[in-house]
Amino acid sequence: MSNSNKLTLYIILFMVAGIVTGALIHQMAAPDTIKGWSDNITLLTDIFLRLIKMVIAPLVFCTLTVGIMRLGETSTIGRIGGKAMVWFISSSVISILVGLLVVSLEGPGRGLNLTIPAGDVETGLAVSGMSLKAFITHTIPTSIAGAMANNEILQIVVFAMFFGIAGASLGEKFNAPLVAALDVVSHIMLKVTGYVMYVAPLAIFAAISSVIATEGLGILANYASFIGGYYVAILLCCLVMLAAGYVVLKKEVYRLVAMLKDPVIVAFTTSSSEAAYPKTLDQLERFGCSRNIAAFVLPIGYSFNLVGSMVYCSFASMFIAQAYNIHLNGGEIAVLMITLMLASKGIAGVPRSALVVLAATVPSFNIPVAGILLLMGIDHFLDMGRSAINVLGNGIATAMLSRNENALNSVTESENDEVAENIGA
Repeated sequence: MSNSNKLTLYIILFMVAGIVTGALIHQMAAPDTIKGWSDNITLLTDIFLRLIKMVIAPLVFCTLTVGIMRLGETSTIGRIGGKAMVWFISSSVISILVGLLVVSLEGPGRGLNLTIPAGDVETGLAVSGMSLKAFITHTIPTSIAGAMANNEILQIVVFAMFFGIAGASLGEKFNAPLVAALDVVSHIMLKVTGYVMYVAPLAIFAAISSVIATEGLGILANYASFIGGYYVAILLCCLVMLAAGYVVLKKEVYRLVAMLKDPVIVAFTTSSSEAAYPKTLDQLERFGCSRNIAAFVLPIGYSFNLVGSMVYCSFASMFIAQAYNIHLNGGEIAVLMITLMLASKGIAGVPRSALVVLAATVPSFNIPVAGILLLMGIDHFLDMGRSAINVLGNGIATAMLSRNENALNSVTESENDEVAENIGA
């Protein structure tokens, strides 16, 4: 059994163990014991996520800079970036429409008949800084050191693009030593990621166990209609992306999905698409994607290709409206969805980001922000689906763009296994 398949097996086993352990503790332990367990066991998850975040900033900077310098002409960079943004916007619109379709047909909020609160309700979410001006200002880093210290991916992308384009303009004669050095650093970071992934099963056990111990399995039954409908929408979005991938990649899309299973599972079980970034980049390269294009497209996708968040925002906003018997006409729904799509683009990396987007947006459409409180208890389970589909969507987009640019190489399974052994996947 390859290292990759072993990791998948361990993740699944530890996830099941986390569910069983959490359920037993919730059922049998005293409240103080449950709180102590939940507070302490999550140390494993925190360690894993910190180790991953330790890798992300240097990895994004090095791979993106090298990719841009090797792409060469600014016209090539602009062409690939333009194609990426067209796909990202298209996939966001499709995701919103899928979420709207499912929530309208299922109507999980109908029948709740909640009374609209008389005053404001505190959700505990920081929703300031959501304006267009604040987003654009935040995109530009005042210090690359500060951006890397805070893992501000979008700011790192902006600096790396300026740095890479400037380096490319000097020509290969001048930038070759720097490109070689940064390429070595990126491979070292991928090797470090291989070591960090050994901690993943324990982190996943801790995350699942903590949530189940605190909330119990009953919370899933209470919200079965909402969670079920939401995951139907997620699966439909996956099918749409796979169909689009099949049009471009043909049967190779199945091999791509098989190779992305580990990063998708990591994102799902940890509720963090960031945790899957290094492994996703590695698997895309093994699949045959141009390293330069993958290093260029993937970081941008982490800020602009949030298909999971789009499904969630459309589904959740209409659920709240249904719960309070608020009727929105077609025009209002369209404006609400556009607003949610634009607001989400600047919120990547913010804890509970989709909830923050909702809290900042829905009051403008007379939808009570108090409705978000209905979702907070199950947000972890929803975030799992959001993170997983974000990783899958970015992977498919990168492979499609590589094929479109005639930069997708054919890599055999034996070669994949050899690369995996070398990197320590």
